[in-house]
Amino acid sequence: MAINLQKGQKIDLTKKSASGATSKLTKFCVGVNWGAIEVEKKKFFGGTKKVKQAVDLDLSCIMIYNDKQRFDHIYSPEYNPQALAKMGLPPGKLYSSDGALQHSGDDRTGDLDGDDGLDNEIISVDLDRVHPDIDQIYFFINNATNEDFYQIPFAKIRMYEGTPSRVDEVYASFDVVSDPEYRGKKSMIMGKLYRRNGEWKFNAIGDATPDQVFAQTMGRIIKNYA
Repeated sequence: MAINLQKGQKIDLTKKSASGATSKLTKFCVGVNWGAIEVEKKKFFGGTKKVKQAVDLDLSCIMIYNDKQRFDHIYSPEYNPQALAKMGLPPGKLYSSDGALQHSGDDRTGDLDGDDGLDNEIISVDLDRVHPDIDQIYFFINNATNEDFYQIPFAKIRMYEGTPSRVDEVYASFDVVSDPEYRGKKSMIMGKLYRRNGEWKFNAIGDATPDQVFAQTMGRIIKNYA
């Protein structure tokens, strides 16, 4: 049975089989799911109608080395590289340098026809391939549209075994819009993988932030969380 995470909850990555045997979860997906918002718009000849309004969330992650001076990253290659350079950031990419993490690509709408059971943006993780000097991996989302998280239907993060197009077994899930503190916020530090005594664990952080762009969220993580 999947673990329903609460904000701030920490878990190890141990799974139990039907026979009761335990093993470590090393290959899995971290996915974010969300729906389009239903809004009312005025008709040309009067009255209103309900329409679906796309929501563009961007899932990113930052991988921090144990010296706290270096980091690797995954964020959208569609971000303007000239603007990133002015902020001292490298161009976006969908693969970590060690090949351990891979992003599924940008989703600019969310589920337009209700929850389809799949996540909209996914980062596939292979912990056995993570560089040995990386000990923290933060996952965060930024909203490129105008809604705050409290308005977005069924927005959640989950960890599951499978692929971006197939869910085999959900290990843990975390509802990221259930707390009133998310009202008015457009960025969120969702959680982190971290090494402790040689083993990987997960912390469901769930902190909404006032950041308007993802670079601010990255800076916040490096300064206040790492």
